[in-house]
Amino acid sequence: MFHEKKIVVLGSTGSIGKSVTDIVRRSAGRLKIVGLGAGQNIALLAEQIKEFVPRKVAVMTKELAQDLSKKIGPNGPQILYGKEGYKELSSMPDAELVVSSMVGAAGLIPTIAAIEAGKDVALANKETLVAAGPLVMKLVEEHKVNLLPIDSEHSAIFQCLQGYKEGMVKRIILTASGGPFREKSIDELRTITPQEAVAHPNWSMGAKISVDSSTLMNKGLEVIEARWLFDIPPERIDVLVHPQSIVHSMVEYIDGSVIAQLGIPDMRVPISYALMWPERMELDLPSLDLVKTGPLSFEEPQYDKFPCLSLAFKALNMGGTATTVLNAANEVAVEAFLQKRIPYLSISKVIETVLNEIGGEEMETIDDVLRADALARLKAEEFVSNIEKGE
Repeated sequence: MFHEKKIVVLGSTGSIGKSVTDIVRRSAGRLKIVGLGAGQNIALLAEQIKEFVPRKVAVMTKELAQDLSKKIGPNGPQILYGKEGYKELSSMPDAELVVSSMVGAAGLIPTIAAIEAGKDVALANKETLVAAGPLVMKLVEEHKVNLLPIDSEHSAIFQCLQGYKEGMVKRIILTASGGPFREKSIDELRTITPQEAVAHPNWSMGAKISVDSSTLMNKGLEVIEARWLFDIPPERIDVLVHPQSIVHSMVEYIDGSVIAQLGIPDMRVPISYALMWPERMELDLPSLDLVKTGPLSFEEPQYDKFPCLSLAFKALNMGGTATTVLNAANEVAVEAFLQKRIPYLSISKVIETVLNEIGGEEMETIDDVLRADALARLKAEEFVSNIEKGE
């Protein structure tokens, strides 16, 4: 008889969250959702409540909680809201695993709450480690929990590292699709629209993550994540552009052996591995056909066209809260682009200006992180406004 693993899903109505619920459906009772956290999409959340019957749910505001209550009636789960609601949800006593897939820095506090409550975390929220990597990994060690990566690249590295011994790794190699604008010139990038930027060629993702993928900031954030997740210095982390998205990442060992993880580009594969680890779950998905896939190619990133990747390495080497600043400035800049307030190429300019102006301070507590985050957002918004005014 198998064990039923009880899980909480933060970000249940987003792209990753919907894939998680699909894995739960396929798990034949091996996974049980006890809590769901969403943002504003209460229509989809109401459907998820009906299907999975969680004990608690959380939404962004009190007003949304009231609207959800009307939708589901008196016999539904307990409805929480706001930061405290997400924290309570991620700390549910009977939950064994918390899936952290909220988009942006909003996922940081509930993820920390889950770790402090002794829960294993399946992490899809990049910003948790980007904004507060040293603090988060210290908590992981203190509370003796597992931090399991959901990103396809980090899942690949995690799988390639199974059974390795300390000191045996020479470097890790993150692969990137290159995004939808890999072959465009800088002049062509000047006129990119939000609609074009959210249309990723290989993966189905939300708007913010798709824009990050197109600027290669997504890969930069993954570099920062990998530094903390696998305790490896930035000079031993490389990035290669791999347009086919078949090799999800690689590890090179000190003897020259390179171990790669390959698979079809479907997020349900790394998600299922994180949810079922240390076991695997049979998935009714197409097998990888290397003959039909054709040649697999690799290229160096084009740092001149996509400076966000360089900025991520720069912030990581600056240390302290510099990566917090980078992440916050990027969130503001991407949102401004999606709102058509700034042009595409100004995303990296906003980030670089804020990073150079604020730099990095000591990261001793979570309050240091939150202060750096708030200041970076304020400065980024100021610079966005200056661009709008033509200054």
